[in-house]
Amino acid sequence: MRRVSIFGATGSIGQSTIDLIARAPQDYDVVALTGGQNIAQLAADAVRLGAQVAVTADENRLDDLRAALGQSGVKAAAGRAALLEAAAMPADWVMSAIVGAAGLAPGLIALQGGATLALANKESLVTAGPLLMATARASGARILPVDSEHSAIFQALVGEEISAVERIIITASGGAFRDWPMEKLAHATPAEAATHPNWDMGQRITIDSASMFNKALEVIETKEYFDIRAEQIEVLVHPQSMVHALVGFNDGALMAHLGAPDMRHAIGYALHYPQRRDLPVERLDLAALGTLEFRAPDEARYPALRLAREVMAAGGLSGAVFNAAKERALDGFIAGRIGFLQMADVVEAALAQMSSDGCHIDAEITLDNVHKTDQIARETADKIMARMG
Repeated sequence: MRRVSIFGATGSIGQSTIDLIARAPQDYDVVALTGGQNIAQLAADAVRLGAQVAVTADENRLDDLRAALGQSGVKAAAGRAALLEAAAMPADWVMSAIVGAAGLAPGLIALQGGATLALANKESLVTAGPLLMATARASGARILPVDSEHSAIFQALVGEEISAVERIIITASGGAFRDWPMEKLAHATPAEAATHPNWDMGQRITIDSASMFNKALEVIETKEYFDIRAEQIEVLVHPQSMVHALVGFNDGALMAHLGAPDMRHAIGYALHYPQRRDLPVERLDLAALGTLEFRAPDEARYPALRLAREVMAAGGLSGAVFNAAKERALDGFIAGRIGFLQMADVVEAALAQMSSDGCHIDAEITLDNVHKTDQIARETADKIMARMG
């Protein structure tokens, strides 16, 4: 029986993970589930799976969580310290699905304990990729990618040498606005941006898909996880979201990974690795699908992709600046403080301002330095948005 913990259990990735575990409860001993404000869902899942502890990140909701757990025997805890304590509990497999930079520290702690880390928190690699990978090597732990694109790349590389890879192509649906005229984008609303044509995801990641900031993060992730050069990574808009990634080799061959747009495929692969097991996902009917479309992304429409390449060229803590400024810009868009197109302007201005003070970008990549840079970048982005308003 495998000991598993799920960080970010109430989000879309966490819920899909719970769906798979609940189908074979005899195979798993659930150690910890963590969540945010959805106390009812967190408690219900913790009781259903017989978790040892349920943790809410909001320290003010401890009494609510205790009440929701009732007499189930599941321990309740709250706050950042409790989250980190849960990450230190012995586990064989840990899902890292907390959204944002807050997911970095729990993931590092899980790796230090030797757990296999199923990584859905892309910000961990973007902000501190070298630190995360070095931690895994030092403890002998394994990181398995859970983003659909990186899982696809990982699977295409089974039995292959990374030295034989010529290029990696990750695909993007293009999000809600892929066919909108450019002049209309300035007036796009958060509600319009939060409607994805293919995937069922949360509000923030769906808006990031529309702006292509999600894909920009994934480009940086690809470089960090697979240790390849930035110029080897390409992005294609693929409206059907059936081909998740392609790997091109030095003999000219392309290996493509296809599957229905269902995150349970990537989650299930990581959960059962190195085996493959039956998964409750749609089987593709290629004849019914008929055609697959691909087109180059318009970087005037998606400046996030250009910014990602600038971040990879700069290195150091620029990824932490990029992610923090992006998160604050997204907050500003959702709150109506800035327009859709201004999110990229905020991130670009924050990168430029903090690059002029090299001590932020060039400092050693440690957890403390990432946190400090993250905080400064958020404050910088807030000031930039205040000037815009």
